[in-house]
Amino acid sequence: MRILEPFRLIGAIALPPRCPGCGVPVAEDHRFCAPCWTSLRFLGPPWCAGCNRPFAFDRGEEALCALCLVTPPRHAGVRAAVAYGPVARDLALRLKYGGRIAFAETMARQMRRLLPAGIDLLIPVPLHRWRLWSRGFNQAALIADAVAELSGVAHDREVLVRSRRTVPLRGLGGKQRSKAVARAFVVSDKERVRGRTIALVDDVYTSGATADACTRVLLDAGARSVVLLCWARVLSSTADD
Repeated sequence: MRILEPFRLIGAIALPPRCPGCGVPVAEDHRFCAPCWTSLRFLGPPWCAGCNRPFAFDRGEEALCALCLVTPPRHAGVRAAVAYGPVARDLALRLKYGGRIAFAETMARQMRRLLPAGIDLLIPVPLHRWRLWSRGFNQAALIADAVAELSGVAHDREVLVRSRRTVPLRGLGGKQRSKAVARAFVVSDKERVRGRTIALVDDVYTSGATADACTRVLLDAGARSVVLLCWARVLSSTADD
């Protein structure tokens, strides 16, 4: 209604959109200011054909990184919007622990470009019910909701369940993380994933322990393949890039 336009204008002046990274005013919601935008390392090809680890130069469509040559992953790649860094980290932490749920859409807008064609179903990495109760929301589910809204791909919050409570993974090494999440996930209804090409959605990909555990149970339940879709990926200093 036209009568409301002056009030919208006043609201936009009083509470202008702000950069998700540093909070300075910007032109539109979910837009970064120039310094924060340029500090983000956006990921994409050329990358490893197995895990999508970025390469410094194009090695060909079928080229594999050293890790995938030694141990091919169960999943069909890790599609991460950006490399883990100060701005990417702050967004993830402010969403996860600060309750800034609008950042789920900020992340999803950048993740959408890497969503592969042919995905049938988006599934978020689940939280255990007690952690969900204490936090009030699952950040991965919020991101999956936003990706589904932007892409039109179906999503299912309930089919993958974290059946066992695990210790916090922050600060643990790769082997410790894998041990902590072993047998922590179950598929509640195999018919909902059987034959489906799935994008498993999360905020940050670190060691891959949680994603691997989820991928294993989804494939065992009959999923055709599982791609990992996330906001940020930790790239080690020894990465084959």
